Amino acid sequence: MKKFNIRKVLDGLTASSSGTASPQPGTNQNDVIQETLQSEHFQLCKTVRHGFPYQPSSMAFDPVQKILAIGTQSGAVRLFGRAGVECYCQHDSGAAVIQLQFLVNEGALVSALADDSVHLWNLRQKQPAILHTLKFNRERITFCHLPFQSKWLYIGTEKGNIHIVNVESFTLSGYVIMWNKAIELSSKSHPGPVVHISDNPMDEGKILIGFECGTVVLWDLKCKKADYRYNHDEAIHSVAWHHEGKQFTCSHSDGTLTTWNVRVPAKPTITITPHGKQPKDGKKPEPCKPILKVEYKTTRAGDAFVVMSGGLSYDTGCRRSCLTVMHGKSTAVLEMDYPIVDFLTLCETPYPNDFQEPYAVVVLLEKDLVVIDLEQIGYPIFENPYPLSIHESPVTCVEYFADCPPELIPALYSVGSRQKRQGYSKKEWPISGGNWGQGTLSYPEIIVTGHADGSIKFWDASAIMLQVLYKLKTAKVFEKALKGGKEEKPSTEIVDEDPFAIQTLSWCPESRMLCVAGVSAHVIIYRFSKQEMTTEVVQLLEVRMQGELNDVDSPDPAGDHPPTPSTPVPPSSSSPTQDGEPPEAQPFTSDDRPRDNVPGLKVWSAPLKQSPGYQVELVIQLVWVSGEPPQQITSLAVSSSDGLVVFGNSSGLAVVDYLQKSLLLNMSTSELYSPSDPYQRQPQSPRKTRQPSGGEGSMRSHLNTCLFSTALSDNSDGNNISEEKSSKSPTSDAKDSLFSRSRSSSVTSIERESREAISSFHFSESFPRKTDSSPSPSLWLGTTQGTVLVLSLSLPPTGDQRLQQPVGVSSCGTLVRLKGGILTMAFLDSLGAVLPPSYEPWSEPNAPDEEKTRRRRPASPPPTQEGQDRQYAVVCSEKQAKVVGLPSQSCFFKHNITESSFVLRADVVQMAAGLCLACFCANGHIMTLSLPSLRPLLDVNYLPLTDMRIARTFCFSNLGQAMYLTSPTEIQRITYSQETCDNLQEMMGELFTPLETPEAPNRGFFKGLFGGGAQSLDREDLFGETAAGKASRSLAQHIPGPQGMEGMKGAASGVVGDLARARIALDERGQKLGELEDRTAAMMASADSFSKHAHDMMLKYKDKKWYQL
Repeated sequence: MKKFNIRKVLDGLTASSSGTASPQPGTNQNDVIQETLQSEHFQLCKTVRHGFPYQPSSMAFDPVQKILAIGTQSGAVRLFGRAGVECYCQHDSGAAVIQLQFLVNEGALVSALADDSVHLWNLRQKQPAILHTLKFNRERITFCHLPFQSKWLYIGTEKGNIHIVNVESFTLSGYVIMWNKAIELSSKSHPGPVVHISDNPMDEGKILIGFECGTVVLWDLKCKKADYRYNHDEAIHSVAWHHEGKQFTCSHSDGTLTTWNVRVPAKPTITITPHGKQPKDGKKPEPCKPILKVEYKTTRAGDAFVVMSGGLSYDTGCRRSCLTVMHGKSTAVLEMDYPIVDFLTLCETPYPNDFQEPYAVVVLLEKDLVVIDLEQIGYPIFENPYPLSIHESPVTCVEYFADCPPELIPALYSVGSRQKRQGYSKKEWPISGGNWGQGTLSYPEIIVTGHADGSIKFWDASAIMLQVLYKLKTAKVFEKALKGGKEEKPSTEIVDEDPFAIQTLSWCPESRMLCVAGVSAHVIIYRFSKQEMTTEVVQLLEVRMQGELNDVDSPDPAGDHPPTPSTPVPPSSSSPTQDGEPPEAQPFTSDDRPRDNVPGLKVWSAPLKQSPGYQVELVIQLVWVSGEPPQQITSLAVSSSDGLVVFGNSSGLAVVDYLQKSLLLNMSTSELYSPSDPYQRQPQSPRKTRQPSGGEGSMRSHLNTCLFSTALSDNSDGNNISEEKSSKSPTSDAKDSLFSRSRSSSVTSIERESREAISSFHFSESFPRKTDSSPSPSLWLGTTQGTVLVLSLSLPPTGDQRLQQPVGVSSCGTLVRLKGGILTMAFLDSLGAVLPPSYEPWSEPNAPDEEKTRRRRPASPPPTQEGQDRQYAVVCSEKQAKVVGLPSQSCFFKHNITESSFVLRADVVQMAAGLCLACFCANGHIMTLSLPSLRPLLDVNYLPLTDMRIARTFCFSNLGQAMYLTSPTEIQRITYSQETCDNLQEMMGELFTPLETPEAPNRGFFKGLFGGGAQSLDREDLFGETAAGKASRSLAQHIPGPQGMEGMKGAASGVVGDLARARIALDERGQKLGELEDRTAAMMASADSFSKHAHDMMLKYKDKKWYQL
């Protein structure tokens, strides 16, 4: 354990190179801070991926293991079992997965990729791995088929040929079905790619080959010839066997289904157009859209199910994709929200030659996974247990909270459970394979996501699982514009499509206070309540924020602005438009006057019913200024102990007292500097002279000294003091900056605005001035130019005085300056432990008044020594980090994090063994620094910044956890904790479970006697090297994986392999014991019989003489 003596630092240690921590001279310090974190406490690895697979392309299901696999266009494979059992795999090539095939109940999966490679995955281990790869060189793969309980894989190609692969060794057989032998010799054209391969359910020696042109061939594997050829004019998309092997159904590009008798190749037995209009004169029905896939599943007790996708009429008004289920005489058309990628019918038996008894249909959509219950009337869907709704609306911001209060997750779940939809199937989720992990590392974790539609979702992320807890819709607070009698979203210049989108949020888990900022320059403050309530009038506060003027400023409109209201106003008076008409996004009104004092959205004016959960406390809106829309809010913070909310943008900052519903401070960033401040920044362009806006109760104030105070006004009209500054027009590309983090300002450094914006806030019980002897409430704010400014807060006593007396705010000038924009700030005590912001413990806000007691968590008592620094402020910017002692404001440590890149996200996080500063850079490096000495502990080149989504959503949390959005639909969680990496295998679920394969269907006496049952085939004799010879070496290249096939069968790693071996050994032991018991019983019976016979013989000859024998 290394000790850092600050006295030695002050005695003359020199600064080291720019890439290392540099001790800085400061005041005398006697503290000896022990740092417990070392490099061996850190290791970086991915933990789990949540969400819907992005751009899915294929799907497969193991009917025995009940595991679902989904392949994507980026080469990923996601495996799903029961709720909480998920796994993510990735092909190195990144090529699209065109088909997946399970080795049913074998714990293996075959994947075929668009780069003409075939891979065998071992699923018997917690993290699946590739065992073999076969890369085709001369032909493109179009279709694969693996018969049930077979080790020979059929591969169809674009040239029309079929190759056969031994799955165990992943080598090609010399047996090849050439396209010119399969089709008729008289045919003059190429049949096209192979689109279907399947074996006859009743005869494994016959396979059905479908070519794209419409030709289907029944091939005899033993005789190596075509038995029958079935020709149709329309192209084929899919083929489905009837289980008895006498008929099959084809789907075509003109929306027809043709059913063929195997022995009648001349014409189809039945031709139907399920969705085509039948002409009365007997003509051919009008063509429909292609039927992309059809499945025919039989039932023992009733009519068969025919399930298909596509095939709708071209003139159908429905533009959505549909799944059609035909059962007997009924036809159900099920509309889907997104285009259908693939579907599978789940059946009771894995055997194709038995009645299938379908019970569900799994439908893979472009952005959703739907499972339909076929056994209930109306075909209801199952309730999906996977967290696949992350992208229900695009994610715009993310926050991650590890080690939350334990009672928080049950509280959110209790209010969120009332939001669940009704009408789901009553049966259990059918994809139920695998087992949960047995990890012991578990602590409450919550992920909060903000979305483009204004919704906020709270997720339980504990124990590497993810489950939605509660959903909050912030758009309910606002009215939607009505134009022409149709509902239409309001239009603003800030964003055209999503005016309610969440820009940033601040959440206090202990007090459960939530504050969100939207792209329409609005802030909503929420309290958590378990009781339903109706708000008669939504409390509204309008704020007029103006920045510095420059040459391109808009003309001044004669200075007749109405006063800015700073007390709650009814929503009906929040806008000067007539008849409640929603404000337009035009810079001029109908009378050619610039829009002024008008918010971007109209607050709900009727009574608002609020369900249990988060309920609106106050709405804050920034208003238009002289024909220019308000700047988007870039930073936000809430303090439950102080009852304050602060937000900032490129115009300045505003402090709001949400208890008194009043504006405390509204100033530009430059006015926060003292005139004598060495870090003060002058305006970049000459300022224009503008008359202060008129209006009673409104005044213009300039900061002439470093101390200023704003308080509530006692004016009878209820108006408060407001500082109005001029505004600059927004950037032209507002859409690009919609969701960009303010803390990532260097991403657009070329187009960076010249004026200083607020980038971060931090409420703290600290020492805002050098002369302070005790900590007091303060607000620390960082700017995009690297300056840290301090505001001192003067709070009235708690109780009624807090609701009546004004809150004082005074500036204390600049604390420190760093290179690059400020990203995060934190405070440590004299022993190096983090000082969390003070908070008010949560209590029910709707409880009776006598039960309400406003409590405030007391700050930790400061040390009593004189002349010492009692706290340390940790400040991190885009380029460097500093540790400053308080109240002396001396810099003790400095570390230049990066020179060539910049930091995107930084957080002070609590690890199990200590405290550190975690940073994520734009060059992909993830680093951790010790505190307070800023020693580098970890530096890993993890992920280059290829997408702004990563920069916008990357966040660290306590105990070595981090996450980011790796795609629009998926969350990737990672850990930089060695302890979590060591326990990861135990925490992950098992995919494979040793199960017995169901018994094959009984052939029956007569079928066995007369040969009417399924015909088996010894494929080894046909496809083996002895009979078929060797395949061409140039056709495909075999690439062995890191593991051999030995790992597939008997040497499965982990608990599953041990369990399988134990079960096998137990079965063998039980069998031997049973045999021994039978033998012992037989010997005992024999002994009893011998004893009886001996006794009878003795009785018979007992009294006879020897000569009588």
